[in-house]
Amino acid sequence: MSDTVTESGGRPVPQAMKAMVFERVGDPLRLMDLEMPRCGPGQVLVRVAACGVCRTDLHIVDGELREPELPLVLGHEIVGAIVELGPEVDNLAIGQRIGIPWLGWTCGDCEYCAGGRENLCSRARFTGYQIAGGYAEYTLADARYCFPIPESFSDFEAAPLLCAGLIGFRSLRMTQGARRLGLYGFGAAAHIVAQVAQHQGSEIYAFTRPGDREGQAFATRLGAVWAGDSDALPPEELDAAILFAPVGALLPLSLRAVRKAGIVVCAGIHMSEIPAFSYDLLWGERVVRSVANLTRKDGEEFLELAPHVPVTSQIEVLPLTQANEALRRLRFGEIEGAAVLDTQSEQGARATP
Repeated sequence: MSDTVTESGGRPVPQAMKAMVFERVGDPLRLMDLEMPRCGPGQVLVRVAACGVCRTDLHIVDGELREPELPLVLGHEIVGAIVELGPEVDNLAIGQRIGIPWLGWTCGDCEYCAGGRENLCSRARFTGYQIAGGYAEYTLADARYCFPIPESFSDFEAAPLLCAGLIGFRSLRMTQGARRLGLYGFGAAAHIVAQVAQHQGSEIYAFTRPGDREGQAFATRLGAVWAGDSDALPPEELDAAILFAPVGALLPLSLRAVRKAGIVVCAGIHMSEIPAFSYDLLWGERVVRSVANLTRKDGEEFLELAPHVPVTSQIEVLPLTQANEALRRLRFGEIEGAAVLDTQSEQGARATP
């Protein structure tokens, strides 16, 4: 890239960038200098300010999602400013702050795309999986799949909204206005969707790893009427439950917790093996369904709603170079809320209240 290309502040876009790169299952991410990507038709080059660390990233590095394009820059909860527009981009502007989500491209022609269900496109490509993501100083994105970010959110606060928030929002809509809502796994997605659900009139029942008193206290601070171990029954029958924790054994436990005609939504992209369970847990017209990816409409509607709730992201910010540490802490449940990488700073880790 020629250094005649400049950012909105007038400084030239460099010819190389730093990124944390995933090369092989079992190996830590490696800090590397990469050639600066160049915009093709319909693309934008974004100077990344913040990138959320998502459980999906763990599934990728653990080899549980098996179609990454290696070597790979992870990260799909990206907030940054546009520094270059490719040909044919007319809906965005240089200097504009945008968010880049998991869904990075769809074919636009299949029955799912034509029917408003682009999240199910069989040819879809995903940010931080088949498309280089945001664990880097810069990234490319398809302009059609980017979202303007509401001004009320900082870069770091906005990052978790782009997957944890969006998947939580799509999952919540599938609960059909449940009054008593159970959330299994109270991390990045659950702490956001709990706020939205309460705004819409639901009572929250939070389930955490057995013995996780800190997580239960966190849920209670965010308004949960009850918080307890994932293998416990709540004090009231639930109208619906959302499973954010990727643990198959939670499915029969959650079915036991919901009433007849209750709904269980599996919100993760991966789940461990589901054990056999008695049909009587499903009988009574209980429903089990999954959530797959997101649509651009989901993003537009959620980002319009979020400032009115208002959603408050509980975040812990770490520098890009500590991406491996962020993934480790996420794996062991040591993050309260969401972890976010500061891609432009070499400063030490810091937390927000």
